[in-house]
Amino acid sequence: MRLTNYTDYALRSLIYLAVKPAPQALANISDIADSYNISKSHLTKIIHQLGQLGYIDSVRGKNGGIRLARAPKDINLGVLIKQIEPDFALVECFATTLANDNSSQNNEVTQKGLPITLIEESKNAASLGCVISPACQLKAVFFEALDAFINVLERYTLADIINNKDELNTLLSL
Repeated sequence: MRLTNYTDYALRSLIYLAVKPAPQALANISDIADSYNISKSHLTKIIHQLGQLGYIDSVRGKNGGIRLARAPKDINLGVLIKQIEPDFALVECFATTLANDNSSQNNEVTQKGLPITLIEESKNAASLGCVISPACQLKAVFFEALDAFINVLERYTLADIINNKDELNTLLSL
């Protein structure tokens, strides 16, 4: 399983906001981007979504900025990742769209809140990639592995991963 940079940057942004010496003080996107040496424009999209999801408060204006909207102990990593990761397609048969067929409906499966779209097995499997997809037992194994991955993440909160605030502050130059 590999998470996107988008998810990585979202987690890093929340860590930055959580370890600031004055947590209720406002930070700005430029400071976060500079601390991690990542793109400010890419980070702006991420911060916007985190705000829409209720993880970050935004204050507009000359002295505006962002801060956590929830206590770190109330930010569950598994829940957050399920909300922002675009898909959990581990293999081709978990594809997010049906190949060569824009008119058909996707066969979307929600397992533990995970967005997964299976290729329609009634279609010609050879034209979609894997010829054994209709009979493949590997999909169940991948679903189980994905479920275990998410279950581990759901055991942790932002508070669990910032218990070394002093070290993080030093590394982030806060």
